[in-house]
Amino acid sequence: MDDAPMIRVRGLAVGFDGEPILRDLDFDVRRGEVFAILGGSGCGKSTLLRHLIGLDEPIAGSIEVEGHAGQRLRFDRPPPYGVMFQSGALFGSATLEENVSLPLQRWTDLPPAAVSAVARGRLRMVGLGGFENHLPAEVSGGMKKRAGIARALALEPRLLFLDEPSAGLDPVTAAGVDQLIATLRDRLGVTVVLVTHELPSIFAVVDRCIVLDRDAHRIVAAGDPRALRDAAEDPRVHDFFHRKGGVRVG
Repeated sequence: MDDAPMIRVRGLAVGFDGEPILRDLDFDVRRGEVFAILGGSGCGKSTLLRHLIGLDEPIAGSIEVEGHAGQRLRFDRPPPYGVMFQSGALFGSATLEENVSLPLQRWTDLPPAAVSAVARGRLRMVGLGGFENHLPAEVSGGMKKRAGIARALALEPRLLFLDEPSAGLDPVTAAGVDQLIATLRDRLGVTVVLVTHELPSIFAVVDRCIVLDRDAHRIVAAGDPRALRDAAEDPRVHDFFHRKGGVRVG
């Protein structure tokens, strides 16, 4: 078994116009785990995610994905991972099947019948069998998230990035999305990196995490979120997991 991390980050500084909002970031994402980027509002979670995906260029440091130096996302070749952006980011005028088919149409030579079969299979995988011909406006928020995950899985990636997959959902629906993420990890062996602020989701599905702090501009804790909740001595970390001290999340 390959013990090399799926993602290796060293000395990373990220921000805008040369001004870092996060610096000195060092962490690994292990293969086959659910890894979370946590922290209060404005701490840089989404900015870090954009850099991991390759949408933005780091100010300093390195990102390696499967042993290869991270690069800016290119549009002349398929991405090496799947991404579900917040709210699913589906095309409103396309059916769920058509949304999931887009990566297959763009990056494979499959005939239309095969594209349809794969897209329908991905929708069944996330519990949306029978909803292939529905438009995004015709399904619930949780179903939009599931459809976004199905599209992220279209090209069978080994790595998934999920941005707030359970945010804005009722507890039952959110728990269903959490279970789906755990199933993808356990059955497909996919590695999942997610941004979330939902405590039930964090404790239910996340294997390891990093906690970012807006004022420190860095990682202030890393490890099993349940252990951090129960034993963290840093008041910033304790307050995040216990929602004390007026911590804002989002």
